[in-house]
Amino acid sequence: MKIRKAVFPVAGLGTRVLPATKAMPKEMLTIVDKPLIQYVVDEAKEAGIEHFIFVTGRNKGVIEDHFDRMFELDATLAARGKKAEMEILARDQPEAGAMSFTRQQAPHGLGHAVWCARDIVGNEPFAVVLPDELVLNTPGCLAQMIEAASQLGDKSNLIAVEEVPAHLTHQYGICGVGKRHRHGNMFEIDGMVEKPPKGTAPSNLSITGRYILQPEIFKILETQERGAGGEIQLTDAMIGLSKTQSFYGVEFEGERHDCGSKAGFLRANIAYAMARDDLRDGLRAEMKKYLDLP
Repeated sequence: MKIRKAVFPVAGLGTRVLPATKAMPKEMLTIVDKPLIQYVVDEAKEAGIEHFIFVTGRNKGVIEDHFDRMFELDATLAARGKKAEMEILARDQPEAGAMSFTRQQAPHGLGHAVWCARDIVGNEPFAVVLPDELVLNTPGCLAQMIEAASQLGDKSNLIAVEEVPAHLTHQYGICGVGKRHRHGNMFEIDGMVEKPPKGTAPSNLSITGRYILQPEIFKILETQERGAGGEIQLTDAMIGLSKTQSFYGVEFEGERHDCGSKAGFLRANIAYAMARDDLRDGLRAEMKKYLDLP
């Protein structure tokens, strides 16, 4: 099952981290020295994705600018002999034609955002990557999922899952656990529910921000009724698709960070900085001023 395309829903308003996102897209907030969107695009590149599809909204033009050439900056760096900086920009520059942008004109939910990419995706399986969820690991979460997909048939769907505390399951999409696949970190999903009432969740495995879906999901999303929060929920459409196609949960390796929340954003900055040899010692020394560290 070849996965060539990935959809990045980036039209959200980022209300959980206001006022930082009043004028700046949350996807452009920086973790250490790169914007969130660059981390997930790099993850997709590592996984072998060839075409990157962004579903944007108003005031999101800076995301497109980030992946474009800046000739004035290039010329200035070259004139000043800034070779290291030029190499960084060249490394992150996508190939011509590798990125597409389409608009979600109103915030109707994740399911609607994915549906907006239907014509660009076409009739082939594709990945969905939520930019405000980072997974710190090598190989990345999407690469792990594509490896798992290689063990399955052509009409299978995959969802990255992780454990959450049982008393918080009402805040997430939750999946039921069926037969475990011979590929050790994968199991059949025998049910899904979006934000189940307390005490009714089929498990404590939450649906996280990485999916591999078959194109038949678009037909379901086209007529999908609004669900939780008055929005068109991707989980509801996946429940409909599961009546005719198999779904598998992938328990990925890595540390997930919800950068759409203030606490998660701060934690991600610390985690990613501590993972870097050039920053770890200096950050640890600074943190000693604020924390009782050995």
